[in-house]
Amino acid sequence: MIETELLLLRPITGKDNKQVFSYRSDAETNKYQGFIPKTIEEIDEFIAKNPLEFNQPESWFQLVIIEKNSGEIVGDIGIHFIGDDGFQCELGCTLNRLHQGKGYALTAMKITIDHLFRNLNKHRITGSVDPKNTNSIKLIERLNFRKEAHFKESLFINQEWVDDIVYGILKSEWKP
Repeated sequence: MIETELLLLRPITGKDNKQVFSYRSDAETNKYQGFIPKTIEEIDEFIAKNPLEFNQPESWFQLVIIEKNSGEIVGDIGIHFIGDDGFQCELGCTLNRLHQGKGYALTAMKITIDHLFRNLNKHRITGSVDPKNTNSIKLIERLNFRKEAHFKESLFINQEWVDDIVYGILKSEWKP
């Protein structure tokens, strides 16, 4: 678990399915993502794929973001542990539309990045963003990630070819 005064991040569990479904199934909120579940069973399958252990090579690990005062799940962070050497990660964040603009994504990403660099000794963290997703671009740039690449029509999401911008930051560049 990773926490601040306001937020708690912990591994996703089966008990989270209804709350996660409530924002993950929102097609408008998730229009830049390839996973928009239509049934609670799809969320159950998504949760079941979460590894039992954190920091496993070539796995995606989901943490839910919980507002401590209400106990409500306001979003989640996915961490892709890249390669067998374990020194690189990719991050993704999904936030309930009702909780956007409150600083939750920025805070959750900061504490996750800090944990990955300080406690797990990661060398490099990346983020992949659709260039039309201006809110995510603002977020990742506020975290001091630098734009590393812009791939034209490299992903097929929601029945269309879309561009992909990759951002990155090194441990030596991180300033929490």
